Amino acid sequence: MPHHFPARSQQTLRRPALVAGRGYWSGREIRVALHPAPAGTGVVFVRDDLVPAVRIPAGLESRVDAVNRTNLVAASARLEMVEHLMSALAGLHVDCCVVRVDAEEMPGLDGSSRAFVEAIDGAGLEDLGAPVDPIVVREAVRVGDGDAWIEASPPRFAGLSVDYCLDYGAGPIGRQELSLRVTPESYRSELAAARTFISVADAERLRASGLGLEVSTKDLVVFGPEGPVDNPLHWPDECVRHKVLDLVGDLALAGRPIHAHVTASKSGHRLNAELAGRLLALAVDERLGVSV
Repeated sequence: MPHHFPARSQQTLRRPALVAGRGYWSGREIRVALHPAPAGTGVVFVRDDLVPAVRIPAGLESRVDAVNRTNLVAASARLEMVEHLMSALAGLHVDCCVVRVDAEEMPGLDGSSRAFVEAIDGAGLEDLGAPVDPIVVREAVRVGDGDAWIEASPPRFAGLSVDYCLDYGAGPIGRQELSLRVTPESYRSELAAARTFISVADAERLRASGLGLEVSTKDLVVFGPEGPVDNPLHWPDECVRHKVLDLVGDLALAGRPIHAHVTASKSGHRLNAELAGRLLALAVDERLGVSV
């Protein structure tokens, strides 16, 4: 398998794009503005509601552990649930973008990345003329243990492909598998509309702790014993598609496109980020000529 692929150019938005919606945790209306950025910027969030505004790089160095979501922190400023926007940007090959937000969380929208994809597509993309610097996986790297794990192996093409297995055992979600070559086209058609899902029991626990009080069963997919409550599925296997959507967003925190074939079993945000960190460290060692 060759490890050298034609390099594409970094891309940004042609013009600003706006997305607005309620936050899952705060219940307030939140406005997100995606702005074009020069080559080499990467993705940077800006908390515009703070004085002075705080820049939060969308990188592993900013990530903090959280339950069921990916949060970033810089200079004591927090930003919650960035994975769906990060996924949309990575899925559509937007390498450089300044994201201005007026709250400490991203809007929940319908629990998918579709609104972000539509905003990006509406703005259009601009070629920045500088090549991307991908992480090309040379040998298998695996994190996790038991039946929850994720592994990256050498790429099958210039980009990311994923085999993901989700298994909730007996019940309405059950076992689901998805194999996908992630391109901007497949991202739009196969992943973008896949929504966050949660069980009725987990939803009730969140509400009891004072979180998600403004979220209803119409805002995301809530599973009862017989299946989704209120919200019909977009696909029979929508749950595993959302897991892959999250995976694309979490790996994007490496700050560079990842060329790899990724296989995952029951992996979530923590393991996804752990893999991204391992791959980034190996790529840095390789560049420095350190034996790995």
